[in-house]
Amino acid sequence: MADEYVYCHGTNCHKKHTQDRIRGVKGSKVLRTKKIKMSNYYNNMYQYFCSQGCYDDFANANIQQIIAIAPRTEPLETPIEVTKETVTSHWNPNYTYVETRITECDNIDNGS
Repeated sequence: MADEYVYCHGTNCHKKHTQDRIRGVKGSKVLRTKKIKMSNYYNNMYQYFCSQGCYDDFANANIQQIIAIAPRTEPLETPIEVTKETVTSHWNPNYTYVETRITECDNIDNGS
């Protein structure tokens, strides 16, 4: 498979003052959006953005359209069990503290 590339989708990528974005000849130089090599190993946001900053710029400029794809009208919940355990400090055997442990579980008895 030949290398596939995509241009960064960051809304301000072409405005960042870095040497690797400079293109053109003397008198007609430009700052150009970075080209990113697509990966066969993962499919996530970093295939379309050259940096976290460019991703953030895009997300902030397009948040309403992004949320419209899958609006959340109810909260998500994960069933858990909470246990508290008294633990003795490794550094000071005279010092104890209560540690809260949260464990995900497959389902929870909610009394129904």
